Amino acid sequence: MDRAEAFALVRERIPSQNLVNHSVAVECIMQALAERFELSEDDTARWALAGLLHDLDYAETADYPPHHGLHTADALAGRVDDEIIHAILAHADKVPRETMMDRALYAADPTTGFIVAAALVRPDRDLHAVEVRSLLKRWKEKAFARGASREQMDTCTEIGLTREEFLALSLAAMQARASDLGFA
Repeated sequence: MDRAEAFALVRERIPSQNLVNHSVAVECIMQALAERFELSEDDTARWALAGLLHDLDYAETADYPPHHGLHTADALAGRVDDEIIHAILAHADKVPRETMMDRALYAADPTTGFIVAAALVRPDRDLHAVEVRSLLKRWKEKAFARGASREQMDTCTEIGLTREEFLALSLAAMQARASDLGFA
């Protein structure tokens, strides 16, 4: 499956524009991580696809979280490789996180919401104005972006990145495609 087909599937299956933006943001981070780890062009595309498709079933499973990830795995069977499906299942805690892709997707997922929240509390609501130091400061505020699990984001250490490195890479990846994420 190429990116255009994957994005069409996201648009078809995810009715919420915010969730589409989240999926694209996770795609951005996964692509940046793959590039950071100097993966091949094909592997970078696969990591990006895992990010883009990871919440494909979120709308249909929102009221029944135990099924999250499982419907996506069924829908993607035979259309993407097993490593992508495993990473999607791992991000939803359906299988153990075993590969770098699994761990990267798990850490990237809540990070997008944390970064978006940092942009939205700014008077200008500008993603480009967010700085890593402000993310690190906000990290300590338990009430800030409460739904973005700090523990989950901190698993970035399992892929060899410090919190600061991971946030910097994630922020830069999202800023580079801000218009695709609903920011001007």
